[in-house]
Formats: sequence, C-alpha cells, structure tokens
Amino acid sequence: MRRTSYCGLVRETHIGQTVTACGWVQTKRDMGGVVFIDLRDREGVLQVVFNVADFADSQEFSIAEGLRNESVILVEGTVRLRDAETVNPKIATGTVELAASHIELLSQATTLPYDLSEGVNVREDLRLKYRYLDIRRPEMLDNLKFRHKLQKVSEDYLDGAGFIQVETPMLTKSTPEGARDYLVPSRVHPGNWYALPQSPQLFKQLLMVGGVDKYYQVARCFRDEDLRADRQPEFTQVDMEMSFIEQEDVLRHLEGLFKDVSGKMLPDNKSIQELIQKPFPRFTWQEAMDRFGSDKPDIRFGLEIIDLTDIARTCSFAVFRKVTDKGGIVRAINVKGGNSFTRTTIENLTTKAQSYGAGGMAWIAIRDDGERYSILSKYFKESEMDAIVERVGAKPGDFILFCADKPKTVYRTLGGLRQDIADLLGLRKKDEFAYCIITDFPLFEYSEEENRFVAQHHPFTMPYEEDLPYMLSDPGRVRAQAYDFVLNGVELGSGSIRIHRPDVQELMFKALGFSDEEAQSRFGFLINAFRYGTPPHGGFAFGLDRLVMLMVGADSLRDVIAFPKVKDASCLMTDAPNIVDQEQLEVLKLCTGTIEAGQGAASGAAGKKTPAKVSAARVAKLAMLEFTKEQEKAIEKDLDGMIAFADRLSELNAEGVAATAHIADLRNVMREDNVVTPFDRDLMLKNAPTSGDGFVTVAVKGEV
Repeated sequence: MRRTSYCGLVRETHIGQTVTACGWVQTKRDMGGVVFIDLRDREGVLQVVFNVADFADSQEFSIAEGLRNESVILVEGTVRLRDAETVNPKIATGTVELAASHIELLSQATTLPYDLSEGVNVREDLRLKYRYLDIRRPEMLDNLKFRHKLQKVSEDYLDGAGFIQVETPMLTKSTPEGARDYLVPSRVHPGNWYALPQSPQLFKQLLMVGGVDKYYQVARCFRDEDLRADRQPEFTQVDMEMSFIEQEDVLRHLEGLFKDVSGKMLPDNKSIQELIQKPFPRFTWQEAMDRFGSDKPDIRFGLEIIDLTDIARTCSFAVFRKVTDKGGIVRAINVKGGNSFTRTTIENLTTKAQSYGAGGMAWIAIRDDGERYSILSKYFKESEMDAIVERVGAKPGDFILFCADKPKTVYRTLGGLRQDIADLLGLRKKDEFAYCIITDFPLFEYSEEENRFVAQHHPFTMPYEEDLPYMLSDPGRVRAQAYDFVLNGVELGSGSIRIHRPDVQELMFKALGFSDEEAQSRFGFLINAFRYGTPPHGGFAFGLDRLVMLMVGADSLRDVIAFPKVKDASCLMTDAPNIVDQEQLEVLKLCTGTIEAGQGAASGAAGKKTPAKVSAARVAKLAMLEFTKEQEKAIEKDLDGMIAFADRLSELNAEGVAATAHIADLRNVMREDNVVTPFDRDLMLKNAPTSGDGFVTVAVKGEV
C-alpha cells in the first residue's frame, strides 16, 4: 500500500503536497464532469475532488463516477485550500481538500443492509448483526480508541508503581462459589471439565506466594449470569494484587490510580479536575446503606435518606408503629421543590416503590404557604408532624416521601426512588463525575435458597481481627476487610485483604459449612500453597468496560465493546452459541452412555469405566416432582442401576441380530385412536391429602 496519510489527519500544513489516502466512500456528489466524495478512515473524513480535466485516462475518471457508498478506494492527489464557500468548520479537515489525479478501486461495496448515516437510529439488533459496519460509525471508533488509551494509561501507572504484568490460565478448575462457570470439556481426559475463569483470583494469590510482590493483568473474565446494561458474559478487568500491605495501602494506591487515569482521559472536564484535587469520600457499607439505600451510591446529588424510626416507634400512626414493633425501620427522603410534582408523577413514584417491594409510598407535600398536604395529617399529632418536618429539614415547597418495612426493603425502595427522582429532576448529568469508596462490607450474607451463610465476596477475604470471635456464633455481624470503588452510582470494582493465616482460613471454611474434604476438593491447591509461607496480601480489580462506558457517556457496555453479546448471551453476528458437529461431540465423549475417566484428569486412572451420573434434583425439576434428600439418594441409586444395565446391554455383541421394535412378537395390538374428553385436573387430585408450592403429596412405597 502507498498510503502516505490518514484522511482525517490532512491539514493546511500539507497544502501543495502530493498525498495518497485510502478509505471508505462516505458520500458522493456527481456534478457532471466533477465528482466530490467524502473519504473516511479511522481518523476522520477528507473531501476528495475528481475533475475529468485532471485525468488523462477517462476510464479512470469513470471509476469515480461509478463509486458506491462504502466502497474502498485509494486516491492520489494534491492537497489544496477549499474555496471559502465550501469550508466545513464541523470537521478537522474542513479547510482543505484533495484534488485527485489517480484512483484505484480496492473493493466495490454491494447494497448495505441499512444506511450507516442513520447511526443509532437503526435498530440495535440490526447494528449488532452487522457489527463490522456499525464499528465504522465515528462514535464507535472513538469509543474503541478511548478504551485503548484508557487501558494504556492504566498500565503505564501500574508499570510506574512497580507492578509486573503476568498472564494467568484461561483453562482452569471449577470452584463453584458465586456466579456460574462456563465449562469446557476435555478431550484428553474424557468426563472432566475445565472452567473459564470468573477472575484470576486464586492465581494472583498464588503469585504472591511465589514472591511476585506486585502483579497486574488486563484479564478476560467469564461469568454465566443474567445480563443487563452494565454486565456481559465475557468482560475485561484490570486486575492487581500486592504483598506486605494493609487495607489503607491498597486504598491509597487505587485512589492515585483512578485520579491519574481520570485526569489524563478527561483533562477538560471540570468536575474531574475538581475531584482529583481532594480525597475521595469514604463510607462504610452500613453508612452507605443508611444514607443512600445502596452500597454503590451516586453522590453527584443529595436526596439523602433520613431515619425516622425513633419518631415512628411512639407515633399515632399505627402502620408505622407496627413496623417498628416487628423490628422494621421507617425512613424518608425530602425532595427540595418536590411540591410541584403532579398527581401522575406521584402515582408513578408509588408504582416504582411497589416494584421495589414496598407496599406503597406515603408522602407529605408542603405547599408554598407552609400548609401540609397529606392523607397522613389525620393520623399524626401536630407535634409528631413538626418533629418529622424538622428532622428531614423540610421547607415550604418540599415533598417528603416515606418507606416503612424491613430494612432490606426500605434500602432497596428508597435507594431506587432516590435515583428515579434524580433522573426526574435531571440531577444525573453524564458529564459530571463523583467517586466514592465503600469499606467494611459484611463478611457473610444469608442465603434463603441454601439456608446458610455464604461469603459475600469470596472465602479468602480477611475479617477484621476484632470480629473473629463472632465468626461462628454471630456471622451476620462480622465485617470484611473488603472495599469497592464507585463512580456515579456504578461499582467499578471490588477488592479485599486476603486471608493468609491458616487458623483464620479454617475458621472461615467452618463458618461457611465446608467440611475439610469439601474445602480440600474445591481449593486444595491454594490451601496447600499457603502451607509454605504466605505473605499478607490484598488486591483489587476494576471493570475496564464499565469505566470506559461511564467516561464516554454510553448507555450500555455494548457501546464500548467491539463484539458484544445481547441479553440472552448470544452473538447476533456469529450466531453463537450454536450446535456443533456430532463428530466433535463424539470425540469429547459427550454422547455416549459411559465415559473413560478417573476421579480427576490428574489421577492417572484413565481407562476406568465410570457410568454417567444423573441428578435426581434435575429430574425432579423437569418432571415437576418434589423429593426429600433421602428419596433423591434412593432415586439416584435406581437411576444409576438402570444406566449401568443399559451400559451392559450396549456391550453385548449384536452383530447379525435383526433390529426389532419390541422383544415380544406383537400382533393385532393396534387400536383406533379416538379423541376423548380429558379428566378434570382438580377432580383427579381432590383426594390428595396435602398440597403446596405447586405439588401434591402422594404415597410412596414404604412410606405413609
């Protein structure tokens, strides 16, 4: 290729020079003997003028006349000033043009599936199907360039701080705890599986055991979870880990990193330049929940949550009082100037409150003359109303909204309404930024599904020393040395100080209900490594995609990822996931009744026949049945026996035996297939002794 300059980089300093440019035809205007095209490449657009008088070969000029939009060409010519009336101040090359003397058609474009000039007005599913065309949009290209620069600035900062970049494996062991793994079958070890990493968590801790001291990696991560605007099944995070540090060391390092990156990426943004001059605000997890109803608060605006539980506990309003009697809380938000809300707006907010789990939304409007307008007025004494108004700092023209319920419901409801009202009032501007740091997360959270406490982060997070006595007796009160960095209400990433003491790790596994065997099975390689000298260490990882999304003002991660997935984790462009050839499955032994494997790929037991396992719980779910644990074990034993019997049958030599539909010689067994009225379901089940959760109880052999 003879390209001498990008289209978008030609300037007045190039006037008089011969330039060769390549790119896509964005638009064409044929004036009869003179053809104007806008030639576009990665760096921008350049106007190219083809004049028939400048071409000795008329056939070459006819190439310009026959160009179609988005065709790819090479053009050679002389840079000159545009005529004054044709200057375009909207583009960087708007004062110059290229007077073409030579053209080569490199690739003629066929009719496009949509008009690229319509940009985001085109349906997103169509743009994602033809993503390679969508990337040609200047906005998409700018986002990808911004992403590249942000990643480089981050790496430069980490390099300067003494971090070493180390790659960790993509094919690793599944350690089920958290989101679901993406699994990869092993051909070499049939019946065994790799997992794609949800994060490099275990490996980066092993690097600290290995003495790397400061590690980082721009890591690809995979999580099989439901998608949303700020989540993808495969994503990129800037991952790091440090040895011989305490929590404060990590927080200072991260604050420096985010200030450096923000200042360099958005040097002209006023709010960024202001925030990097002062410390990031810090909140404990409990403080963030109490004040903002969220552990990832947007602090660009006020609308803080006010606690009224003490007033409600003795008030005249029975609804509030009963909530507090049951251990619930009563909280409120004062919306300055919210008295202007229309009835429709208030009804919409009430509907949103109900969608968050609240029973409704009580409110008080204070009119401009100070009169209080609310149905609550008849339930409260005037002194109680005065106390509420004073507590929330309400003035004439304000609007107070309440939520009374269990703490979880109140946090979720008021945290959600706080953001909804901010959007309603235009308080969340994309060009304004506010970081904050959240610390002291609960070490455990209770899982209703599993009926036990689970690790809120992961089972290697260090608790505070003073909370260790409560690990088994009162796990709900134990705080973790864990921290999040939040930008504009979006969690950029999480980190923690890790457990390096065997006694604390053993206590952690015990609190989580792991037996020694289970802990060894899941995390044995890490536990064993810690026996050989482990430095105190901690780390963090932030989502590169998320930070780019926020800084460029995009609405979705899909706008900053070259080839993203959609909500159901599929790729509209490549049609992935998709079926594969039967032969590929057979090579992986995914279609046979037995698999050749030992207890693990590394066990050396290859060649041993192990029957395929069937989960009784999965069978129950598919068949709409409910079993006890004892029944599940018995059923799995029966199913294993059936599979083993089928395997023995498959090993019989059936060569020369004619295929048959049934072992018995059947004759005259066909009956006429008449449609009859089905039995009434309720009638069939009316004698069932008990029912519940969509099931009915029936007698099982050996049980009453």
